[in-house]
Amino acid sequence: MKRILLILLIACCSLAGAVAANRGAEPEMVFERTSHDFGDVQRKGGDLIAMFRFRNDGGTPLVIKKVHKSCSCMTVDFSRKPVMPGESGEIKIKYEPHKVEAGMFNKVIQIYTNESKKVRLITIHGNSVDGK
Repeated sequence: MKRILLILLIACCSLAGAVAANRGAEPEMVFERTSHDFGDVQRKGGDLIAMFRFRNDGGTPLVIKKVHKSCSCMTVDFSRKPVMPGESGEIKIKYEPHKVEAGMFNKVIQIYTNESKKVRLITIHGNSVDGK
């Protein structure tokens, strides 16, 4: 009887260790910042660029599956290669203020990855003004 209990105890400890080891096994996207304020910008002054750096703090490669932008006035550039654990990547946002009316803007980019967590969001905002 003692032997059976000892075997069950060892099996439970092994299972608990395997579950704990797998917790860090999925990728985890961690951004340095998730928002950028351009401030006041000239509407016809040229394109605006914002870079968003992130790190994979998880235990497996991070893959960006798709990116959805809230406006056709933006382009998004990112590497299609997996970001290995402990490594970093960048998402480049180009905003073209001449494509929209002057005024305050707040744009959202949704990032879908192979993480099991929710969608990641980054934003850009500012005020586009017509020059005189």
